[in-house]
Amino acid sequence: MPSEEPTSRTATAPERPAGPGGPRWRALLESRWQARLEEVTELSLAYHGAAPAAPGGSGDGTGQQETRALLRRAIAARRKLADVEEALGRLAAGEFGRCEQCGSAIPAGLLAVIPETRYCPRCNAVPARADAVAGRRLR
Repeated sequence: MPSEEPTSRTATAPERPAGPGGPRWRALLESRWQARLEEVTELSLAYHGAAPAAPGGSGDGTGQQETRALLRRAIAARRKLADVEEALGRLAAGEFGRCEQCGSAIPAGLLAVIPETRYCPRCNAVPARADAVAGRRLR
């Protein structure tokens, strides 16, 4: 006779995003990776197209400001791409969906919206965590 054990495994399955839903998460992350790669490519091409024109510009500095803005956007897009690549690495290593700080499960709803997230809502809300993330982003 079957025991109750399979039922208990089924009840805990939603806590492990990399489990049976692994292909779902991989497809979501790969889709995000493709979109981020296209964004980086477009911004990089726009920056490199604008950079030679900026020094001559119209003399009012707007060309340089636009070029700097494109560069900032390209850098931010590259960081987002790196975040998705790291999430794909965590998925391959079987660590996807676990908070890097406390090890608890990250809610599937949060992963569905931001699949590259590294922290559970509790650890992400800690003020020191926010400062560390802000410092990392400025570099």
